[in-house]
Amino acid sequence: MIFMDCKAQISIEMIIVLAAVVAIVLLLVSQLQQTSKQGADVIKKKTDDIFKEITDIA
Repeated sequence: MIFMDCKAQISIEMIIVLAAVVAIVLLLVSQLQQTSKQGADVIKKKTDDIFKEITDIA
């Protein structure tokens, strides 16, 4: 009986740790998506500026 309680306790602890790891991963993925969106916006603006300059030259 004591063995089952100990095993159940380990499972609950592992579930809590796993939930914390999943939460951290989701936070990191969200942050990376935001960073990549900002980078894409900067690249788009620079590309538009370059094409505008090329058009002005021609």
